[in-house]
Amino acid sequence: MKKTVLYPWHVAAGAKIVEFGGWQMPVQYAGVLAEHEAVRQRAGIFDVSHMGEVFISGPDARAFVNRLVTNDISLLEHGAVAYSVMCDDEGHTIDDLLVYCMGPRSFLLIVNASNAEKDFNWISTRIKGENVQALDRSADYGLIAVQGPLAAGIVAKVAPFPADLKYYHFCLAEWRGTQLLVSRTGYTGEDGVEIMVETARTAELWDALMEAGKDQGLAPAGLAVRDVLRIESGYSLYGHELDETADPISAGLSWVVKMDGHDFIGKPALQNLKPSRKKIAFIMEGKNIPRQGFHLKVDGAECGVVTSGTFSPVLQKPVGIGYISADRGLAPGSRLSVDIRGKEAPASVCKLPFIKPGVLR
Repeated sequence: MKKTVLYPWHVAAGAKIVEFGGWQMPVQYAGVLAEHEAVRQRAGIFDVSHMGEVFISGPDARAFVNRLVTNDISLLEHGAVAYSVMCDDEGHTIDDLLVYCMGPRSFLLIVNASNAEKDFNWISTRIKGENVQALDRSADYGLIAVQGPLAAGIVAKVAPFPADLKYYHFCLAEWRGTQLLVSRTGYTGEDGVEIMVETARTAELWDALMEAGKDQGLAPAGLAVRDVLRIESGYSLYGHELDETADPISAGLSWVVKMDGHDFIGKPALQNLKPSRKKIAFIMEGKNIPRQGFHLKVDGAECGVVTSGTFSPVLQKPVGIGYISADRGLAPGSRLSVDIRGKEAPASVCKLPFIKPGVLR
């Protein structure tokens, strides 16, 4: 089982540790509700050092990455970030990832922790005589996410960055003689910053951020609240809405599948795809929480499955995301039920996201 360099800090802070994607990670500290309040109203700090970092460089790097992912990054500017999906030849999702344009011949891919080795192996098999080099440098870097309305101000105290740094853009910053990569990205639906730092300095940076945010209520946050936050915001998670049986179009990610003038691995399959299922969101009418794998029903007939579910502290209701048969025309407001241990719990279909940033302020 792998551990991030911050593992001793998490243990000393009393975090509950669980296995996640082959890593021992903190699932919670003070509790989900307290951590949720911190992120939505002030700021929370997450250890995301388990994520993978793959660098692709060389004269053909841009063209290679553009064929590798479904989004069109042919015009991605230096300092910009793009969310995308990487598919196999059948159009199934290998992973969802972030593409950082580090320069005209250099790109950084930040991939999911559980998929890092698989992704790198897949990328390596696609380099056939091209003038491209791929390096897995996941062990060389730590990654810290500070999320919430006060996040940017807290990070700026430690690593000053331009106040006008746009969403899904990044810059390099100096901190105590070390270069940081600071990006306006995150996975909570709130404003936030993610910082990449060399592994040996990660714990020192974490302590500096905690000190900078102590008077503003910065709190450590774990995997449990991250899941609640991303579900409230309608974000997909690999292993739930996305996996190697799911295509990005059925998963509601057609906005990052650019068919026009852009050739990528899996495009022919996706062009000919007739989706058999579609992603939906729903709000429970009672107190039962839908869990991954529970069956969805309409008029008593099974028609889908739950992929994610939680209790929303904002809505004060259980909510869920799932797949239903494509032939079911369930518009927002339509009724369905979730089979919870043999009993049908009523719910109503709604639009995503469940909430919008700033709802608690």
